[in-house]
Amino acid sequence: AHDSDLRRSQPGPLNDNQSRRTASELTMDVTARRAQAEDLSIVVALAEAAISELTPVRGGSIWSRYEARPEPLASTFDAQIRDNNALVAVGSIDETIVGYAGGHLVELHDGSVMTALSDIYVLPGARGVGVGECLMEWIVDWSRTAGSIGIDSLALPGDRSTKNFFESFGLVARAITVHRSLQ
Repeated sequence: AHDSDLRRSQPGPLNDNQSRRTASELTMDVTARRAQAEDLSIVVALAEAAISELTPVRGGSIWSRYEARPEPLASTFDAQIRDNNALVAVGSIDETIVGYAGGHLVELHDGSVMTALSDIYVLPGARGVGVGECLMEWIVDWSRTAGSIGIDSLALPGDRSTKNFFESFGLVARAITVHRSLQ
């Protein structure tokens, strides 16, 4: 076929199974919930993936040694899962866990509490379908129920997608952390 023939032809049906599926078959069930003890190994694997992904990016080297969740990951998550003043949530697509979030309540100088969101991560292949949004909605609800006056988290410099994600939930910069390497 010549290019001119291809331009005049009408598009045909897709040549895959997607074109024969109903809308309900294409819908994903995206959910978030509090993590349970049986989720621990998956949450640890996701945290390891998050740390590996962020360590080589700008600001990640210091972040991974200072702000990232400390080792041993399993014990820190286990303690948070059991603590009512902490949160570990998992995000799923069709009951398969593909993301997690972690944080805790911090008492401020005036006696009020704030949520310190230390972790939020979704596997790269599961991004863009609402898992992160579902996790953030769960975190906001948990925080409100806990009496939190706000949520703090961290985005590395130059990580515009994380910054934009946080801003879509009303989290905006309230401080800038600066660093000078002496090595």
